[in-house]
Amino acid sequence: MSTPAYEKVKLARANKRPTGLDYIHNLCADFLELHGDRRFGDDGAVVGGVGHLRGIPVTLLAIEKGHSAKERMARSFGAPHPEGYRKALRLMKQAEKFHRPVVCFVDTSGAYCGVDAEERGQGQAIGENLMEMMTLQVPVITLLIGEGGSGGALALSVADRVWMLENSVYSVISPEGCASILWKDAAQAPEAAQRLKLTAQDALELGIIEAILTERDLGQTSFYSRLAGRLEEELRTLQAQKNLTETRYARFRAFGRPKTSCPTE
Repeated sequence: MSTPAYEKVKLARANKRPTGLDYIHNLCADFLELHGDRRFGDDGAVVGGVGHLRGIPVTLLAIEKGHSAKERMARSFGAPHPEGYRKALRLMKQAEKFHRPVVCFVDTSGAYCGVDAEERGQGQAIGENLMEMMTLQVPVITLLIGEGGSGGALALSVADRVWMLENSVYSVISPEGCASILWKDAAQAPEAAQRLKLTAQDALELGIIEAILTERDLGQTSFYSRLAGRLEEELRTLQAQKNLTETRYARFRAFGRPKTSCPTE
């Protein structure tokens, strides 16, 4: 029996789930973090840097929620500010310059929605990421590891391959936000979650993602080893591919066309 959509949302938000930095440090022992957007400041909700993934030089980006209460406060609970998205874009353009593929880990309920973020151009920062990622001349792989909320998640998800963990979600709005708008009652969130088609299986059937990754031994060494092997294989395939941007464009144009089959990996 399949898990109800809202239960998947709860699993995606679970406090003990590995965060973006957990993935980065377990996949790249030599990760070097880089800071700042060169315009305003550094955003703790977006982590970026360089390292080697099984011998492949890569740029790694992650929306980071943190684990402790203190970390989560410092990282805005994984809700990036404009400078976070601009930092990500700066590092992606740097990756393009040095011919490094980009790997992104996404876990956010959405972009930070405070007045200060809007004053510094939140919408423009997200829009620029969407536009620039579509034309990057290097491979991009995005893995949704928890919540994939609205444009805040999409700003790091214009990729050649988008994968989801089996208990992650990907949606234009949170179930609570949707319920508050449609029924004026946040308690209707379970019904909203079901209608939003936000589970990994829904995204796969709609052609929005390429694969669902099992959460068997999530957070353990064997899990990261398996993921590293899968990423290495896919990156080498993409690096050998010609007309990368044309294929990426075609991928997004095909959204909504149901896929007949693609097993959970």
